[in-house]
Amino acid sequence: MDSLITAAARALAAGDPLGALQRVALRDDAAALALRGIALAQLGDLDRAKELLRRAARAFGPKAAMPRARCAVAEAEIALVSRDLGWPAAALDAARATLAAHGDRANAAHAGYLEARHLLLIGRIDEAERTLATLDPAALSPASRTGYELVAAGIAMRRLRTEAARAALARARQAAKQAKSPALTAEVENAYLVLSRPAARRIAQGEERVLLLEEVEALMASGALVVDACRQVVRAGRTVVSLATRPVLLALARALGEAWPGAAPRDELIAQAFGSTHADESYRARLRVEVGRLRAELRDLAGVGATERGFALSPRGASEVVVLAWPVDEEHARLLALLADGESWSSSALALALGVSQRTVQRDLAALAAADKVQSFGRGRARRWVTPSVPGFATTLLLPAPLPGE
Repeated sequence: MDSLITAAARALAAGDPLGALQRVALRDDAAALALRGIALAQLGDLDRAKELLRRAARAFGPKAAMPRARCAVAEAEIALVSRDLGWPAAALDAARATLAAHGDRANAAHAGYLEARHLLLIGRIDEAERTLATLDPAALSPASRTGYELVAAGIAMRRLRTEAARAALARARQAAKQAKSPALTAEVENAYLVLSRPAARRIAQGEERVLLLEEVEALMASGALVVDACRQVVRAGRTVVSLATRPVLLALARALGEAWPGAAPRDELIAQAFGSTHADESYRARLRVEVGRLRAELRDLAGVGATERGFALSPRGASEVVVLAWPVDEEHARLLALLADGESWSSSALALALGVSQRTVQRDLAALAAADKVQSFGRGRARRWVTPSVPGFATTLLLPAPLPGE
């Protein structure tokens, strides 16, 4: 490796992309193309950076396995930053194996951290945790170690383990200081804010109040029967019943939970579950059928009994019934939660992260755009969506992830 390439690489490692470009801007050999691509990525020109890294990988040729693997890792990182979640994860896994086989522990560990970050973004929490467990943080640079700890904190937050999240954020803060990166330090401080913002609303016996993340954790451990409209489950202790694919049953469970210890009138249940304000006999018959289905789903957690006014929940062993709702009532809350990270997202990436069809996401984005809540730029497949961060509350519970015990 010649002196200019060495100097450019050192400049990049020190966080000086302009200094790196000054040394290799006029060169078109493989190493220079790769360094230019990484420098432009650090400066925010992601499309040009991706193009240069692909050119570099071709220029290195099939025999230069390790440099090509490094280019693949850099391209995967650019894809994550630009929220292109559809890139082939198998390519990153192959690059990680190649780097490990050639003794490049630092870049192999970095590839593993990127894989865990990708899994976290698309809601595959168990896999992200397993991937993170295979990595040795000591092999990571301070900048990569900051990202590693942020992923660990993200997993802990989604599992409602606030103490573990605080510990991971403390380690991330220390690593960011070692990296001497203001951007990374700001990212860590923003992550800390999640722990001090309202994460959900607690609705019980006609009263509402907002909860911090640690208060949600305490509620889940309290033994109360919780109708969790954020995660679309009903739970008490470690027993969890998912109603994610049963929206009518979830609506009924929420209405019954909000009415406890009283009964929910039949007319209100029909309005909540079926969206009808006209409770004729056909709707009443349908309500009886759906209540029977809900009774069967919740048989281990609660009974659902008929009263003169309507129906009422009778928890088995739980001292109270609590409804956990989003911090704000918003039809598109989970979509806005993803967009609130400040990055630009494609509709395909949003669909992948939310586990719904791209067409569904496109309809929701069109509705939000009509209400001036999101903006788009670009056309066709290059179209991206952004929104200002949702102020005042954390979005952790709105993102896809299992609750503890699921």
